[in-house]
Amino acid sequence: MKLSIGALINHPTKGEGAVFGETENAWKIYFQEHGEELIGKNYEGFELLEPGLSNEGFSKDDLIEAVQAVFDKQQESMQLVDLGAKWDGGVMRLIPGEEGLQSKDVPIETFFHKIVILRDRLRVLEQNINSHKGLSDEEKVNLQQYITRCYGSLTTFNVLFSRKDDYFVGQAK
Repeated sequence: MKLSIGALINHPTKGEGAVFGETENAWKIYFQEHGEELIGKNYEGFELLEPGLSNEGFSKDDLIEAVQAVFDKQQESMQLVDLGAKWDGGVMRLIPGEEGLQSKDVPIETFFHKIVILRDRLRVLEQNINSHKGLSDEEKVNLQQYITRCYGSLTTFNVLFSRKDDYFVGQAK
């Protein structure tokens, strides 16, 4: 797998991270939950979520500074989100409609974590749309409306959150 600085990856045990540097034999990756780690360049056990930037026209130091600025901004906007206490240790059971097939149990904590990640990614998408220099105001508004509808579709999952401040909010009527 071809990595470069700025690439976003998903590691099977460390979670999501971003490549911010390299040594001769390893990538320097910042993981949200584990901090900075060195991962060997020959390791292929992670998934590439987003490719990195080409370093044509940029110095390596410029790229590292840009990636660090993105992390700093994201860290400021991230909040601790708690699962409602009544769901601790709970399981979500998916029961197929076709007889003879086995149901699937998913720990609610796992599902909740995915919902929170989705919400954080929607927020980052909103920020990127709002700050995009190539979009007109009309285009920004149109894209924002789709994101608002996504939030509205996700309000079903508000029951999982401990605090109302963390709820998904769609368009007010």
